[in-house]
Amino acid sequence: MSDLDVINFADYEGIELPLDFSDEFHIPNQKNFETVVDSELQIIWGVISAVKNEMPKFNINDLPYVEGNDNVWENDYFQITNAIMEITAWDSSYTIVKFRDAELSRKFKEYFDEAIPLEQFK
Repeated sequence: MSDLDVINFADYEGIELPLDFSDEFHIPNQKNFETVVDSELQIIWGVISAVKNEMPKFNINDLPYVEGNDNVWENDYFQITNAIMEITAWDSSYTIVKFRDAELSRKFKEYFDEAIPLEQFK
């Protein structure tokens, strides 16, 4: 998780999220990630990259980011080298979801019929 700008509605209920927003990025464990997912957190800007059974591979001096990054609109561009999925929140207006696995992408589009292919958006 990186480049996060959020509204934390859980603050109003006294729920503390396991994220330190003074950091540039977060690598949450499964329990912490589940706490975030189950919260009332609205991500306005940010990148969530998923990796499987390994640590994410990235350059600490070139962290994933959204605003001003034209590459987020490229279908096969992933900001974390070994990411299997990437979710980009763009100004609370758009959510860009990318999968390396075509079958998973197909299932996502089938379930969320309002989703449009990225190349059609441009």
